[in-house]
Amino acid sequence: MAKPGEDKARKGALTLLQGVRDGLSLSDQSGALKALTPSEQARAARLATETLRHHARADLVLANYVNRRPAPQIADLLRLATVELLELGGAAHGVVHASVTLCRGLGKRGNAAAGMVNAVLRKVSAHQGWQDLPPQQMPNWLRGRVAAAYGNKVTTAIESAHQNGAPLDLTMKTAGATIPDADLLPTGSLRLHGQVQVSGLPGFDSGDWWVQDAAAALPVRLLAPRPDEYIADLCAAPGGKTMQLAAAGARVDAIDISAARLKRLAENLSRCELSANLVQSDALKWSPDAQPDAILLDAPCSATGTIRRHPDLPFLRDGKGIRELAGLQAALLDHALGLLPPGGRLVYAVCSLLPDEGEAQITAALTRHRGLIVTQPDLPGIDRSWITPEGGLRLRPDYWPEQGGMDGFYMARLQKPA
Repeated sequence: MAKPGEDKARKGALTLLQGVRDGLSLSDQSGALKALTPSEQARAARLATETLRHHARADLVLANYVNRRPAPQIADLLRLATVELLELGGAAHGVVHASVTLCRGLGKRGNAAAGMVNAVLRKVSAHQGWQDLPPQQMPNWLRGRVAAAYGNKVTTAIESAHQNGAPLDLTMKTAGATIPDADLLPTGSLRLHGQVQVSGLPGFDSGDWWVQDAAAALPVRLLAPRPDEYIADLCAAPGGKTMQLAAAGARVDAIDISAARLKRLAENLSRCELSANLVQSDALKWSPDAQPDAILLDAPCSATGTIRRHPDLPFLRDGKGIRELAGLQAALLDHALGLLPPGGRLVYAVCSLLPDEGEAQITAALTRHRGLIVTQPDLPGIDRSWITPEGGLRLRPDYWPEQGGMDGFYMARLQKPA
């Protein structure tokens, strides 16, 4: 019999999957699990995340054993149990028993479906060939764009990276510092493997590090902040890049339109004993009292480079609004360049796989701003093949497959003419 805590976690995971179907991201649903213990919350989130990551593969397996399409909540329960059995290695008896019990607790429709759920999951538990199924594809609106940009072979490799998920990467407050059982990546980030409790890691309470994907740590390294420089961090929250700038000794204005996100940034700064001037403002309207020496613009984007750690994203987006996002990015880039003095530098970054939000933005900016220079990346650990024709840096989830991949990112360092 499954433990009571596991039953609550499974029910919590089912609640999260329902929320995604209703258009809510997993991160937006933290309040839905507040009645659970921290360990139950973590397990529920993991179950929901893995179910979304393997959603299509679970459906392929279930199609062998389900004759009629079940109600959405019952279908979620079947997918969840299938992923727990075939991907996570759950014990068949415990998973089937707990799933049937959970099904019976879903009201009249659940009671009616309990027998079917029991029969189907017993067959699923003996299913062979799970590991041979193709990786879950990106939605058509995104897959077509990615294939047009990189080709079909790369597109499939990116989807395999999405299926593998994302390890936990850390940025150390002090360069060269480390923690036990962490691998040093070529670019300087530390990588942990397996499931870990972040708040239980050495150095959490003392603020020695913060969680930040290795790709997300590179824009600040590309900017190369110097002690006592005045740097504006536009669209700053949740603040990993702000903390990098502050740790380098820069005087930082961190600008974000969201008060809630700035509150989270303030908490992160406090834990790590770092400081920055937090400003709630629309970055398009913000103007400093003095010209910054440098600007980091982590622009709003489609976030399509983060699917390996946010598998709910493909279920929440339909591709609409990309053109509007590109227009906002161009406007932010023009505004930020206008804030810089002659010779000032700016790093533009987006966590997107789409060239319209990356390479095309810089190519267009070079046309609009006469004399603007792209400084080619020269950072430890990057491959020269990642540098794009206009001089930016294109990162993809299929890079570093042996080490566990990275988020999809684009970044470029621009310098105004002196």
